[in-house]
Amino acid sequence: MAEVDETIKKPNCYRRGAAEHALLIGVATGPTSRSRTEASLEELGLLARSAGASVVGTILQERPRKDPATLIGRGKVEELSVRAQEAGADVVIFDHDLSPAQQRNLEERLSTKTLDRTQLILDIFAKRARTREGRLQVELAQLEYLLPRLAGKGVLLSRLGGGIGTRGPGETKLETDRRRIRQRIQAVRRDIERVRRHRGTRRAARQRSEQAVVALVGYTNAGKSTLFSALTRAEAGISDQLFMTLDPLVRRARLGPGLDVLLVDTVGFIQKLPHGLVAAFRATLEEVVQADLLLHVQDASAPDLDEREASVNTVLEEIGAAEKPPRVVVLNKSDRLDAEQALRAQQGRPEGVLVSAHTGHGLEDLRQLLIRRLWLGRKPVRLRFSSADARGIAGVYSAGKVVVHEVHGDEVRIEAELPERLLERYREHLT
Repeated sequence: MAEVDETIKKPNCYRRGAAEHALLIGVATGPTSRSRTEASLEELGLLARSAGASVVGTILQERPRKDPATLIGRGKVEELSVRAQEAGADVVIFDHDLSPAQQRNLEERLSTKTLDRTQLILDIFAKRARTREGRLQVELAQLEYLLPRLAGKGVLLSRLGGGIGTRGPGETKLETDRRRIRQRIQAVRRDIERVRRHRGTRRAARQRSEQAVVALVGYTNAGKSTLFSALTRAEAGISDQLFMTLDPLVRRARLGPGLDVLLVDTVGFIQKLPHGLVAAFRATLEEVVQADLLLHVQDASAPDLDEREASVNTVLEEIGAAEKPPRVVVLNKSDRLDAEQALRAQQGRPEGVLVSAHTGHGLEDLRQLLIRRLWLGRKPVRLRFSSADARGIAGVYSAGKVVVHEVHGDEVRIEAELPERLLERYREHLT
């Protein structure tokens, strides 16, 4: 069966001074897949711009099946080579994962740097990682991606001087043999494990402080960092570019007088998020699993909201956070909706809270919901401890407001106001 259609679209916006000009390629292989491929290509354009490229064209090809040698077929490769030269493209980016053989064949026939979606995302992560933990996790994902592509990669290794797809491990590591690459992978994994243990120690310390932990999750660019800043009054990196937050941030958020929680901002998810990245960032994503509550932040103005929600749910299932902890849906960017759109968004997700982190609309409703869901409302209690139970007594002082503290021999009697969520923990001490 012959190809059905191919279109090239020139973007209206062209970034001057960009280091590289990118031509984007997508392949639709079924009668219903064209719209999904178009949406995915649009997102690929955002990814390319986030990596610093200027998109000079987009090609969408329809075919009955993907070609095992080149993905798009030999004849189309020749046409693509001409189109890339006409568009002045110096990098061709495919919205699909390319096998090592496909990438090698394409680079040889196009004589142009060729990347797939995974490699582009890895490059953005390498560019954005700031902490040692983030850099280690990105390096692990890059090395595991590159390992099967080392053999015969003269074209790949010759272009390590700069540009998209070249950040991260560096030339000296990539020119070693497979044995040394595997050794480096093992070393990075050991370092990440040490980071994981260190993060676990800090997480245990937070749990001992008796404060509830709320983690923000959601599709990239849904406004998580803006919401994080609005709730914590702390500065976080905010931009329309994708994947601005890689390293988790933990800050205190005040929901009311004496009602504080710890808020965690995490990396955003995306469709076709590489499995290797999810695995590499597992130490970071443990913050999500161990939280008391998840805020699933959604861009209420996104036309493909259902697909984005499904992508986030897929990653949450992969890291073991599908059922626990409980979840609150936050429909963000309500300032971009008219009254009818806002009503439809609320009806589509009646359990969700409609907010605008940018304008502050709905944030007080969200705070009140968090207080109810986390049982943060305080109740007066009378407690009795052994004087030797210093840890339990200190926990009351840390989590609540102590009104009376009396010592009677070996017994300590305390009258205090405690969050409802902690009453079960102190049940044996209630009088």
